[in-house]
Amino acid sequence: MISPQSAAFWLWIIWFVTWWIAAVWASRAIARPKLGAGVLHRVFASAGFLLLFLDHFFLRYRAHPRAPIFAGLTRPLWAEPAAVGWALVVLVVLSFGFCWWARLHLGKLWSGLTTVKADHRVVDTGPYRLVRHPIYTGLIAAALFTAAIEASVSGMLGFGLIAVGFWMTARIEEAFLRQELGTGPYDAYARRTPMLISGLR
Repeated sequence: MISPQSAAFWLWIIWFVTWWIAAVWASRAIARPKLGAGVLHRVFASAGFLLLFLDHFFLRYRAHPRAPIFAGLTRPLWAEPAAVGWALVVLVVLSFGFCWWARLHLGKLWSGLTTVKADHRVVDTGPYRLVRHPIYTGLIAAALFTAAIEASVSGMLGFGLIAVGFWMTARIEEAFLRQELGTGPYDAYARRTPMLISGLR
């Protein structure tokens, strides 16, 4: 029988594959930040995902006598009832659903990287009424619930790095959009809408 940990892992795989398949429906970029801008945030997010799923990637090394670090990092911090684990899986699904709502609402304006598309504008409807970066909010939430399911040191560290990485990405993206779209429209939007969670401008 599949466990909540395995279910969460495969939900991330399914999300990743379908998300990038859908990239073919994005329109062509007409501007993007300089090459190499903000590389650090990608390093943080990538390391975070590796740590979040360390137990799955290095499962066969946990009992290896020369790799005690894997056993230490992936040792469970608590034991949660199966019902709680599956409730957290549902929250992961809802978090991905929030991401997809934002992705579909953007339509061809969506981009996997920070870019400006033809006819780009400040989008402040749908999930963008709630937060300025609903896709990042959804991914951070999914990482938080997954870390709670994993219940390990590596999972918690992974969530922390993912949250910091996407916060950095949001800041870089906003600076670029202000530069390309004008500070007036974006600043007005930022004043009335939190960045990632309520209360965080």
